[in-house]
Amino acid sequence: MISTCVAFSLVASMGNERGAIGNSCLAIWCLCFIVTVSISMFECLYWQCNVLFCSYKLPITCACYAALLCLSTSIIYPILYVQYLPDGPFRDRAIAASAFSCIACVLYAIDVASTWKHYKLRNIRCYVHTLPGLLKILESAVACAIFVFLSNTSLYLHQPALVVCVALYSICFVQVAMAMLLRLRGWENKLPFRIPIFHLGLTLLSVLLYVSALVLWPLYQFDEKLGGQPHRYSEMSCIDELTEYGCVWDKRLAVAILTAINLLIYTADLVYWARQVSVATKDQPSIPYSFHSQGMSLQSSVVP
Repeated sequence: MISTCVAFSLVASMGNERGAIGNSCLAIWCLCFIVTVSISMFECLYWQCNVLFCSYKLPITCACYAALLCLSTSIIYPILYVQYLPDGPFRDRAIAASAFSCIACVLYAIDVASTWKHYKLRNIRCYVHTLPGLLKILESAVACAIFVFLSNTSLYLHQPALVVCVALYSICFVQVAMAMLLRLRGWENKLPFRIPIFHLGLTLLSVLLYVSALVLWPLYQFDEKLGGQPHRYSEMSCIDELTEYGCVWDKRLAVAILTAINLLIYTADLVYWARQVSVATKDQPSIPYSFHSQGMSLQSSVVP
């Protein structure tokens, strides 16, 4: 709590000099602070709560997200913004905020590891530490990193195809959030179809959407015929080192790289659920068939 509080306080004190990247990182640190304070107050007031969702599912999930988000801000903020600031008090505050963000990331990671070790000793399985749970967290965390860069609306508002890419990122993020909420709250069993098929369908749709974004984003950002900027040296923001926006070309490239990374994560998730569906399909017919054959033999032995 102290680390995230100091980080967003330092950046907030910079005023208009913090830029679009600074505003996004400020929102992430503030969100982590609020969520951590809320969970800590809940644990202090209702420490005897026996509900598993209250005792470990929500806190460890939030800690995983906070660790990944603080890691993202610790990398994005110094590389794409702090280096463009001139020497002075604002630069010192930005460097200090980056340092406290790194500290918060390490502490959240320790929190996740200690919580997992505690509940592993009690033989309580946590969804966050399963393969599909980790993939879902990585998918949403990478999407949040993409949204940090997209906070600069000048990257995509000039081209409708790029606005479509932002919509695709948003749809996939909502799907992941919905799937995790259903899992954490135990509502998956209320679905009218099997859980692996549900996740397979959502993941397949997300893969298709990310493939489309991976084609459209670089095409309209770096193809000169479509209004893109293929070379970094021709971008004025990278030459003049504008402190308010940073290098726009680097942000375009970062979104393209993160899109490819998230597509790989979604592909791994798709392979996992496809395997689960295929295994369930192979095992399912043998059970009804055996019962059916036993019933037929029993009926034939009883009826004269």
